[in-house]
Amino acid sequence: MSTTPDSARHTTPDTGTTPDTGTTPDAGTAPDAGTAPDAGTAPAEAPVAKRLSTLDRFLPVWILAAMALGLLAGRTIPGLGPALNTIAVDGISLPIALGLLIMMYPVLAKVRYDRVRTVTGDRRLLISSLVLNWIIGPALMFALAWLLLPDLPEYRTGLIIVGLARCIAMVIIWNDLACGDREAAAVLVAINSIFQVIAFAGLGWFYLSVLPGWLGLPQTDLDVSAWQIAKSVLIFLGIPLVAGYLTRRFGEKAKGRNWYEEKLVPRIGPFALYGLLFTIVILFALQGDAITSQPLDVARIALPLLAYFAIMWFGSLALAKAVGLGYERSATLAFTAAGNNFELAIAVAIATFGVTSGQALAGVVGPLIEVPVLVALVYVSLAARRRWKNRVTPTAPTREP
Repeated sequence: MSTTPDSARHTTPDTGTTPDTGTTPDAGTAPDAGTAPDAGTAPAEAPVAKRLSTLDRFLPVWILAAMALGLLAGRTIPGLGPALNTIAVDGISLPIALGLLIMMYPVLAKVRYDRVRTVTGDRRLLISSLVLNWIIGPALMFALAWLLLPDLPEYRTGLIIVGLARCIAMVIIWNDLACGDREAAAVLVAINSIFQVIAFAGLGWFYLSVLPGWLGLPQTDLDVSAWQIAKSVLIFLGIPLVAGYLTRRFGEKAKGRNWYEEKLVPRIGPFALYGLLFTIVILFALQGDAITSQPLDVARIALPLLAYFAIMWFGSLALAKAVGLGYERSATLAFTAAGNNFELAIAVAIATFGVTSGQALAGVVGPLIEVPVLVALVYVSLAARRRWKNRVTPTAPTREP
């Protein structure tokens, strides 16, 4: 795979955007290294596939294998799910927390925090993200849940909870794999985290009780505390964010930026994918029996989820292009809008309705559908990137092969 350091990225702005960040593959990431060269790259450059590591080249295979392994383990090993569930502190699964922290830390260590100000000044990006995440996303999931699951109230409620839990974890790695803007992703995830703590309980009350009442539909109560939400945010985002920031700050101070980008980042980069695969295995092992024993129910739950991810992702990408964002921030907007915080959704469903409830099963099916769909959308995004750049920034300077 290409090992071009972040410091070698060109910094000429895309049309209508801030500097082009996150466009060069980093060691240890996957499909981002698998994109075609930018317009103007030397034609003699080696084929992309030959520059990828085995881990990167077959990433979809490893992810599907991790899902299958988790499901198989949860189905065939007696008591595995309950045993893993006992390894928890105050309702937080330690194996899942460990996997997510390992997954997110390398990506957040790659973020150039001195560029964050260029993101906070981009009103088009911030306003679009807020509208997509906190108005359109929950409303769309509410509509799809009622449209496609009118006869299954428990699953419908579970999906509405999934729609309210905006992504603050895995979206970091999907964005990085798609060569999105890392700094923008860090800012949008932080904003989603703040809104999640403030607005989750209120939106749950609105979409499960108030709005159904207005429409003459059955109502449901959701009992969730702000501390429960804040705890999820602090663990799954706060810890890796602080660790990544401190790593860059002290690493650059001690050894300089060139050493940090060319030596340290390639060493820690692969751990993002190791953490992702570990998290997938554990997550699916926890609920393997529940998923495989109810295939028809899983299929019913999957349908609105598939529609949701497709509508949110493609709609967000179209909105980003309409408001004049370049590829990197458009991809970031699309993935942060389409992804969901399944850890939070599952925790809330279990705490409110019980571990064997239909609401909990709907939350569990969320990542079963989200993981392969968003991996596929990473490749769709990279294909769009080639066309996007050739059309929007044909005169952008090229990188050295």
